[in-house]
Amino acid sequence: MLKKLRSLRYQDLDWKTVVFVLVVVSIFIRFPFFFRDYVDRDESTFILMGQSWVNGYLPYTQLWDLKPPITFLYFAIIIKIFGKSFFAIRFFGSLLVGLTALFTYGIASKITSKKIAFWVAIFCVFFQSLFGSLQGVMSEHICTFFFVAALFILFTKEDSKWFFTAGLLLGLSVMSKLNMAYPVLSLGVFYLWEGFHTKRLWINLKHLVFMGVGFMVTVLCTLLPYYLQGISDVWWKSIFEAPLAYSKGKFHSPWKTLPYVGTIALLLGGIYYFKWADWKSKGIQLLTIVVVGILFSYVQAGKVNGHYLIQLYPFILIPLGMAGSKLPVIPKKFSPIVIVLLILIPMESYLEYGNIVSNKLKKGSFYNGEGIDVPRYILDHKLETENIFFTEYHIGYWQLDELPPTSAATHPSNIAREELFPYMNNPSKSGLEELQYIMEVIQPKIVVARKGKRIFYEKLVQYNTYIDAYLAQHYELRATVDRGLIYQRLE
Repeated sequence: MLKKLRSLRYQDLDWKTVVFVLVVVSIFIRFPFFFRDYVDRDESTFILMGQSWVNGYLPYTQLWDLKPPITFLYFAIIIKIFGKSFFAIRFFGSLLVGLTALFTYGIASKITSKKIAFWVAIFCVFFQSLFGSLQGVMSEHICTFFFVAALFILFTKEDSKWFFTAGLLLGLSVMSKLNMAYPVLSLGVFYLWEGFHTKRLWINLKHLVFMGVGFMVTVLCTLLPYYLQGISDVWWKSIFEAPLAYSKGKFHSPWKTLPYVGTIALLLGGIYYFKWADWKSKGIQLLTIVVVGILFSYVQAGKVNGHYLIQLYPFILIPLGMAGSKLPVIPKKFSPIVIVLLILIPMESYLEYGNIVSNKLKKGSFYNGEGIDVPRYILDHKLETENIFFTEYHIGYWQLDELPPTSAATHPSNIAREELFPYMNNPSKSGLEELQYIMEVIQPKIVVARKGKRIFYEKLVQYNTYIDAYLAQHYELRATVDRGLIYQRLE
């Protein structure tokens, strides 16, 4: 592969070659994580929501989570076709990453050289797959794929039917992760400004109408099944009202986003100040306005997790790649060092390759993690499965064909997000009341926790004090499976 890249004539690159390389790199980097129980707890929640949909329950009716329905649809489709397969979920996630990088290449090749575009796409795969909990399939992977595909159309097409198609894709993006509404809105503002500035206002307005119609078609398609069941209010509250309430949560603050927003703003400002990218280029303007929209969404949410940045990478890497091309050419004698550094970038993947081989030798399976081993122990030892509470490793519900004790416990951390309770149709008024209901009324026979980690966020002292005391009084530690703690209720 490296020899092929070294001898590559970038001007001769075709789409087939680019997509082949990007998909191969994506699968190679992400493959060892196909066998992990989970990489991020959000992915486990999406799987549970997708399975519930496959079982005949619309999102937010049986289980509940704070994401729009297209994210859950991705998982539901794969589970419906391939069954309970971590491999299939992660494989198609790898394809999403590779195709996102492909569209990034297409956008970049319109405003810079194919060589820069190619390496921007390679690093797009790296940044969407490494450095944190990015090896699973996150809602950001899904929404970013749709958005980049839409932006590629806007870069390459001019007629109305393509603006309508872009609108459909932008609708899918927003219905995968709601904060993408901000860059969609910023695109609309840009086309109005550009139309006024270039005296193409009516043409741009026509294009925006077609794009807006496409967007609304997607949004209304997600409403339709709820409307037919007479529960449109569930759709509205869960998709639109709940995220706004969540952004006002006690642990959220716009000030927390400043390090991320400030860093990106300084990078872009420096690139334009030193003229490493042409601010007058419509393509650069489009990328910038998208970045601004995404950054504004972070400020509005008052929070930036590492996986949120997946949304930024395709758009920020292009001007960064253009800036990097202005640096002095690396002498050929240093080429081996550059190659070694490129090889070392996916170190996380190499370590995980070692992990799955080690797990195969020790336990007879490539599939690994407490989310797999704990349910296997429960089944092997014929412990109670119908009334179980996973405070950690909640992918275990999927493994055991069981449901969380309440809809609020679909994602364990939602129990402490009191601002969301009105949108879950949940009778509890507080998180502590919900926790007490689970432990004292439902009385799970088995509780699963994680060794060396508090059950709730450290600042939630009341929650941790209550559940620690309750477990000590009413449960015994039945087994420790790696870091998984299995508590059994006392008779």
